[in-house]
Amino acid sequence: MTTAAAMRAEAADLLSEAPGVGLPFEDDAHRRWIEYRPRPRPGVSLGALDPAGRKAAHRLLATGLREHAFAQATVILALEEVLDRREGYRRGRHSNDYTVVVFGTPGPGERWGWRFEGHHLSVTMTLDGDAVSPAPVFLGANPLGTYYGDRPVVRPLAPEEDLGWAVLAAVPQQLLHQVVLQETAPPDIHSGPAAAIRKVPPGIAAGELPDPARRLLDELVAVYLDRLPADVAPAVDRDRLTFAWEGATERTGRHYYRVQGPDLLIEYDNTADDLNHAHTVLRRPDSDFGADILADHRADWHH
Repeated sequence: MTTAAAMRAEAADLLSEAPGVGLPFEDDAHRRWIEYRPRPRPGVSLGALDPAGRKAAHRLLATGLREHAFAQATVILALEEVLDRREGYRRGRHSNDYTVVVFGTPGPGERWGWRFEGHHLSVTMTLDGDAVSPAPVFLGANPLGTYYGDRPVVRPLAPEEDLGWAVLAAVPQQLLHQVVLQETAPPDIHSGPAAAIRKVPPGIAAGELPDPARRLLDELVAVYLDRLPADVAPAVDRDRLTFAWEGATERTGRHYYRVQGPDLLIEYDNTADDLNHAHTVLRRPDSDFGADILADHRADWHH
């Protein structure tokens, strides 16, 4: 079964279990949306669904992520309970405070989409028939890791963090000035909780990086693209990518990196006071929220 077919089946099952999760596809104000902070958001929360509805929502989420990324997402949900405990239960955070919404009718040949979102998690998929446009995909973690002594118990974003540092460490000293653009890290990823993406300096071109830095950069990009099913992940011209860093160049300080290329933006930040709070995002500046496949659809319709 293709990913598009699996999404249609699971979304239809979710709508049968919980019709209230549906909104019109034309509702752009709610469809073109990313909000990874604990804020009100469109959709129905997992807590408002019965067990069958919650399971259907999780199954829909699973269609858009490969198994390891689905594991990352479910750990992020669980960490909401850990964060609530750390905060003395003052804010009432809980792992059912995540919403699911289906836009339009999930049928063959239809334009429709879905989103699963809450604190530190936002996965949006847009479909036009069998074409799937997979972005934005945001995964964050607070805490970034939990430990038994110095041994990690849970580190859901370990590949994204460790490979970022590995790329930086492999950059020759004489090229660091092209990579490290600022000594101070931004307070959050530059794209932020908004549909629009700000333009920022690109950093060093991938082709200027010698091995092993270039090879490690390819591995880092693969970590983000491999969140997605193989028949959904976008093709990327890795020779046209750039890598940039902002902030500390030692793990003791706040830090941020991004990878940019044609219709690709990857960002990572770990800038909280305790360096235990990270954000990562995979976005497609020209194709977020299905802009690519919907443009093709409109062109075909006019033709």
